[in-house]
Amino acid sequence: MSKVKVTQVRSHIDRPKSQKDTIIALGLGKISKSKVHEANPQIQGMIDKVAHLISVEKLG
Repeated sequence: MSKVKVTQVRSHIDRPKSQKDTIIALGLGKISKSKVHEANPQIQGMIDKVAHLISVEKLG
């Protein structure tokens, strides 16, 4: 399965609790923090939910 690198680019302050929890579940929490995940449907759903706060890079 391919991997994706997720980087937080915007703050999660003043966002709904569900979006804050999703950012934490992705292993982020500070701007410019990155994490590599397997590209599975669960991770893709989390990425879609907070797409306006993160940037995603496919690693292959």
